Amino acid sequence: MWEHLNRHGITVARCTVERLMRAHGWRGITRARTVRTTTPDAAHTRAPDLVKGDFRAQRPGQLHVADFTYVPLMAAGSATPHS
Repeated sequence: MWEHLNRHGITVARCTVERLMRAHGWRGITRARTVRTTTPDAAHTRAPDLVKGDFRAQRPGQLHVADFTYVPLMAAGSATPHS
């Protein structure tokens, strides 16, 4: 909305637009498509959180974590991630 108003020559502070939209319960839309990396399967249980969200390690090499939804897979015989 702020960009739309500016394009039409209406000068207004971005925070004012945000405040008014929040007060009226209005939400903007985006042209960008959201990326859905995974779709959860209700039939399967989630892996346990073994570190309980505490990512501090007492010594080097003690804790290794990864988010497998964002680890690119390599195509067979390829040096680049498979898409």
